Amino acid sequence: MTALTVGDLLLGWRLDPAPAVVAIVVAGLYAVGVRRLATRGRHWHTGRSLAMAGAVAAGVLATQSGIGRYEGERFWVHMIQHVLIGVLVPLLVVLAAPLTLVLQSGAPGTRSLLRRALRSRTGHLVSHPLVGWALFGGGLVGLYLTPALDLAARNDVAHAAMHTHVVLAGVLFLAPLVGVDPVPARLPFAARLLAVLAAVPFHAVVALALLTGTTPVAPDAYPSLSDQRSAAAIFWGAGELLTVVVAGIVGRQWWVSERRAAAREDRALDAARLG
Repeated sequence: MTALTVGDLLLGWRLDPAPAVVAIVVAGLYAVGVRRLATRGRHWHTGRSLAMAGAVAAGVLATQSGIGRYEGERFWVHMIQHVLIGVLVPLLVVLAAPLTLVLQSGAPGTRSLLRRALRSRTGHLVSHPLVGWALFGGGLVGLYLTPALDLAARNDVAHAAMHTHVVLAGVLFLAPLVGVDPVPARLPFAARLLAVLAAVPFHAVVALALLTGTTPVAPDAYPSLSDQRSAAAIFWGAGELLTVVVAGIVGRQWWVSERRAAAREDRALDAARLG
């Protein structure tokens, strides 16, 4: 098996049409929304636009570069791809506030439809933190500790379904924790930190199983145990990094919220004294 280099991953680009179309459509729709706000004299936060640009760039890198080309040959390359599309892309998407953009820039019918969807029973269920937590963590166990990974490597439909699942599960897990969109179920900040910590065992258990396993978990696709152990190290490290980053974002949002609450209280007290 020929060794892969960083140059192979960064320079070995080739077109994968389906994810490329998705990236173009997502970027285009977001840009249209921002432009509509601008024509109305309203400013969209630059940081949110940069977050969406980063999400699209990460998705393109994961699927069109050498990472996408070689992920079916090396487990550790597949794991880099998983970290990009299952962790980084969802985190940046929820920070980009796409639902808020639709609610501010969409046509009246679109805004009404989205509001009804968010208020519906299905909207409350899908956005519940426990649902996102179960899909995110359970998906990791189901993908890496069952024959699902071998199936995804052999079947294009299963491969596309795997990518779709990890993106959506990541978004549903992170949106109630660090997202700024108006999701129906929003936890208090302390509970958000606990939810972040509750996801740690999923990464640890899966990584430990991959690291200590005596047989490959996907023998047809990735028969090398040393390759599997390298993938486990990447997975474990990414899980720890995700925990630190998300906890940091929650902590900052909590601090900002407390400052705003204190400012509102000060203004109310000043108004009472003047009255």
